[in-house]
Amino acid sequence: MSEVIDSVEIVHELKAIREDLDFIKSHMIDIDSIMTEDDNLSLNQYRSEKRAGTLISHEELKKELGL
Repeated sequence: MSEVIDSVEIVHELKAIREDLDFIKSHMIDIDSIMTEDDNLSLNQYRSEKRAGTLISHEELKKELGL
């Protein structure tokens, strides 16, 4: 049995899919804005080192590494 292809129905379905896709795109969350557990641990380590005064500047690190 062959099905009759109804181009009007196909166009209707494609428009519905496009609307759904537009909705999804407008409600997507930027993955880079989500803090992972590793990110949180790194942030806490940074805060601890900053409080302790053990951080060094980028320039100091380059000098230390001879760059």
